[in-house]
Amino acid sequence: MSLSIAGREFSSRLIVGTGKYRSFAEMKRCHELSGADMVTVAVRRVNLSDKSKESLLDYIDRERMFILPNTAACYSADEAVRTARLAREVGLSNWVKLEVIGDPDTLFPDNEGLLEATRVLVKEGFVVLPYTNDDLIMARKLIDAGAAAVMPLAAPIGSGLGVQNPANLRILREKITAVPLIVDAGVGTASDAAVAMELGADGVLMNTAVALAEDAEKMAAAMKLAVEAGRLAYEAGRMTKKLYASASSPLEGLVA
Repeated sequence: MSLSIAGREFSSRLIVGTGKYRSFAEMKRCHELSGADMVTVAVRRVNLSDKSKESLLDYIDRERMFILPNTAACYSADEAVRTARLAREVGLSNWVKLEVIGDPDTLFPDNEGLLEATRVLVKEGFVVLPYTNDDLIMARKLIDAGAAAVMPLAAPIGSGLGVQNPANLRILREKITAVPLIVDAGVGTASDAAVAMELGADGVLMNTAVALAEDAEKMAAAMKLAVEAGRLAYEAGRMTKKLYASASSPLEGLVA
């Protein structure tokens, strides 16, 4: 079930976040139950300067969890580039989940800004994982710009709507083979994660679905199993759908 990105192996295909939890302690327990070994952290929402104050980074086991800084709340390529540079300067990582937001209500990406920031950061040696929409053409442009993965949304960030355009994800899966395809945003429950994986996603990134569940710890455990089950089902290859019934025990070979 390992996932390879930019030559680095991860034991889980589930990537988790750090926002909206009721407490840092709950976040830490959910991370452990999820089985994930990569966690995304919003650079602009974490205390990086005052070591005397509590920080969510204190609750991440950096021996086990790989930190993927993200540029959440950046509304221009320049903002996103500066935020990624800050994350690298303070020692978080030279990897970045790149977000350039284009609209405050939908949080849809600004694709022009995203492509511009990707080109700049790749040239500066960053491993860039861009959050984008489910658009094949944009995905190809990001890969050409040097993106180490493409991360299309399943639905708007934090909406919990699940996969809204399965056909688009299927097309992306068929056409994108050079880098991993990771579904990012919109997952609401375990079945949504399983569907994304059954469509062929290499991984799923989520935060709100776990953090805002009534029992976040149970949901974290459920997401672990859903991602694993969805991947196994994709690899197994589902049966062909049929309009009419087909007996589970065929009549051929029965003794009268």
